[in-house]
Amino acid sequence: MSEPVDVLVRAACVVAAFLVLPLVVGQAEHKVMAHMQGRLGPMYAGGFHGWAQLVADGVKFAQKEAIIPAAADRGVFRLAPAVALVPYLVAMAALPLSPTLVAADLDAGLLFVLAASAVGVLGTLMAGWASANKYALLGALRSAAQLLAYELPMVLAASSVAMAAGSLNLVTIAQAWRPWWLLWQAPAAFVFLIAGLAELQRPPFDIPVADSEIVAGPYTEYSGLRFALFLLAEYAGIVLLGALVAVLFLGGWRGPFDGTLGPVWMLGKTFAVALLVIWFRVSWPRMRSDQLQRFAWGVLVPMALAQVALTAIVIAAEG
Repeated sequence: MSEPVDVLVRAACVVAAFLVLPLVVGQAEHKVMAHMQGRLGPMYAGGFHGWAQLVADGVKFAQKEAIIPAAADRGVFRLAPAVALVPYLVAMAALPLSPTLVAADLDAGLLFVLAASAVGVLGTLMAGWASANKYALLGALRSAAQLLAYELPMVLAASSVAMAAGSLNLVTIAQAWRPWWLLWQAPAAFVFLIAGLAELQRPPFDIPVADSEIVAGPYTEYSGLRFALFLLAEYAGIVLLGALVAVLFLGGWRGPFDGTLGPVWMLGKTFAVALLVIWFRVSWPRMRSDQLQRFAWGVLVPMALAQVALTAIVIAAEG
């Protein structure tokens, strides 16, 4: 296969995964939340247990009128959904399903994915600022404060794993993984998952979009397809978070018969983390702003720093 064709095939696979996997996670959230709360959830769209509900929702959003407030910054308002969504598509290109199934095997893949995913938060900030709405602006400012608080522990937790593996390449990190990392790197896994939830603004860290306080935060003035793109970005972020946790802390494609079932193991671990994210939404109430900041700076950052120090000590002892 020639190089241009190979690039096109890899890009097409990434786009297909980007369009399908978030919808699967969204449908799983509908059904899992329903069962946890003792109800049915979507049952009719598509026939079998409402499997096409998210597709129906997408069609509904596409048919709705896209309204822009008269006082809004129209260019920034239109661009914000794309800025929130596209970075997750770019980041997924560096996620490996196996040692050979990866669209872009980058030497600094971990840094690339973390940097690309962090850019998505700018879409939320742009949406809040451009909407000419005080609720939206307040939600955007909350997003900024949340990002500043939780980006540091997330990067520190990822650094601990990179130090242990001796590489920033995601394929190399997964290959260096050993089962005892489940115990040794468990604090880093906890910090990384919680910080990832906060960056995605998922419950209990959904303060920027608290409906009981500021309507829908940065997304208050959005409607139609633009609002749907923000929803898709949220589910794409869950897929990305699950895949990163799987690669960094769960061995990625590693498992029995990983030569043939490697991609299956990787997807299974990713969706296991996604189910955990859904469970958090159902089980935990929303935190207050002061609780959120205190938890980040008083718990997660010290825990992540202690984990980095422990990793350095272990590496020095082994060397």
